[in-house]
Amino acid sequence: MIRSVPETGSTNADLLEALGSGEPVHEGDWLVADRQTSGRGRQGRGWFDGSGNFMGSTIVRIAPNQPPAHTLALLAGVALFETVQGFVNAAECPLQLKWPNDLLVGRAKLSGILLEGAGEAVVIGIGVNLVAAPDLPDRETVALTRFGPAPNRDAFAESLAAHFAAELVRWRTYGLEPLIRSWSAAGMPQGTPVSVHEPDGGKVEGAFDGLEPDGSMRLRLADGGTRVIHAGDVMLAEG
Repeated sequence: MIRSVPETGSTNADLLEALGSGEPVHEGDWLVADRQTSGRGRQGRGWFDGSGNFMGSTIVRIAPNQPPAHTLALLAGVALFETVQGFVNAAECPLQLKWPNDLLVGRAKLSGILLEGAGEAVVIGIGVNLVAAPDLPDRETVALTRFGPAPNRDAFAESLAAHFAAELVRWRTYGLEPLIRSWSAAGMPQGTPVSVHEPDGGKVEGAFDGLEPDGSMRLRLADGGTRVIHAGDVMLAEG
């Protein structure tokens, strides 16, 4: 079920509140807003809520026999990549994933994904610039209207829900290996220069060197060594 509301503070916050109060929130259900007044991105950033863009959230229930919950970040990125592919001409709109789940067109950011834990569930919020993109001081942004008419928001929501559900079944049934392959096929090429702003405030630079079996990112350093990145804000290097 996809439930749409004209306005809310944050679809993620709404689902977190519902889970906390014991309200029934079912996997496969999505909450989609026409407008968010307090949308959130990673590391406390605000999220742009341009009219006609997609802003929605869903939940995944976590069980002991499933892959690690943090790999849902990769799953969400793959599902979103597959969804957007269905609405664009790949030759005109070259999509790629930047670890863990930013969807880019060239170097420009098209979307954002935020995961938040709530007991034995994870709330996954996704925002996509279907119609308009924000002006950000630290990164390029893009909307799908640069490449043609904007997808219908409701049709986009239905497609995303279907792709997400299919990836979730695959994740639970076959584990991480197929997900890592799918992400790698959609992801930035190995050798891409990147910088990583780590949670402790440090910064490290190198070249993207693929994914580890657990979904972490390998970074090839200038001295030839390799560093495994488990968390951090990855930026394409200038050049």
